[in-house]
Amino acid sequence: MASLTKPPYDPELWEVLKNIPPELPLSLETLQAERDGLMAEHSPEKVLTDPAISHREARIPGPGGELVVSILEAKDSTSTIRPGIYYIHGGCFIFGTRLTWIKPCFEWIKQCDAVLVTVEYRLAPEHPDPAPVEDCYAGLKWFSENASKLGVNPDQIMLAGFSAGGALAAGIALMARDHNGPKTCAMCLIAPMLDDQKTTTSTSQFMSEGALTGETNSTAWSWLLQGRSGEDVGIYAAPARAKDLSGLPDTWVDVGSAEVFRDECVAFAGRIWEAGGGCELHVWRGAWHGFDVTALDAKVTKTALEMRLGWIQRVLGVEG
Repeated sequence: MASLTKPPYDPELWEVLKNIPPELPLSLETLQAERDGLMAEHSPEKVLTDPAISHREARIPGPGGELVVSILEAKDSTSTIRPGIYYIHGGCFIFGTRLTWIKPCFEWIKQCDAVLVTVEYRLAPEHPDPAPVEDCYAGLKWFSENASKLGVNPDQIMLAGFSAGGALAAGIALMARDHNGPKTCAMCLIAPMLDDQKTTTSTSQFMSEGALTGETNSTAWSWLLQGRSGEDVGIYAAPARAKDLSGLPDTWVDVGSAEVFRDECVAFAGRIWEAGGGCELHVWRGAWHGFDVTALDAKVTKTALEMRLGWIQRVLGVEG
């Protein structure tokens, strides 16, 4: 049986976490209220406040109808061929919009002179797997096919995603590999939600504790998969189930030591190395899920953001 002894929290991060209201049990009855609260917190008026970033939207074809994507870039850019970033938002597959938790990406756009595209994918439980991953794949295909029109080098597009968005990024990377789809030069996975099986030690340690609990994780997976388990769960929905992780783009994985996704992220990085791939892994001591979008003044957050940006600059070829 997995030990319930937990790693300590970083002292600065603990001061923030202890003031975050504990998660309430999720139910279908309370889901919309939770979504509405998050949508208000991350409305365009509150998110798109950086005067150096421009924003426009496009409507593109998707597998279930029209999809909306947001296109963000530096207002003062004079380049005609730039790196591209395809970003997928988090929210356990059940919350959030294309602008949720996107503010940390603004530095990527400015420091790399990149064009960022983020997609409004359908959410579970109303739209279970494979709807979210298929929407995200359609957005990536559109980005790749329209790269030149957007002023982007099609050979210089990076996938990125936070939490469930990290799982979707990994899922579409596997989908692209298996179906000769769009080529991407790198993949940045931030605390990705990769494994529906919930058997790791970190899942047990943080089953009812943290900014994201194992209980919420379990509910979200059940809504996404609609009761499917075992061999009925595909690798594009739950990338941790993939037996072969060869052929993926150069990958970054980072995660906190004090969060539910720690062990599945470490295992995923290890299996990329086993397959001969390139992966940089960081486990931030004492960090909880989402620390890097909430506790911005903590030293570990500043270090994590700086190192992540440095890696992105290297893989996009804009270093220095």
